[in-house]
Amino acid sequence: MGALLWLLIPVGAGLVAAVWSSWALRNRKTGDVAELAGYARFRDAMEKEHAVSEPASDPV
Repeated sequence: MGALLWLLIPVGAGLVAAVWSSWALRNRKTGDVAELAGYARFRDAMEKEHAVSEPASDPV
């Protein structure tokens, strides 16, 4: 009975490692797509602010 108990330790560790590796290698939805969309929004906001805040020419 003691030998079976000692055998459960590496089997349990193997199962935990398998679950962890499948979780670590999962496909993630976020990444470059979300970052590029955020950059595009930032660029649009900067262009919009720049276009609105240009000072009028002073007649000197």
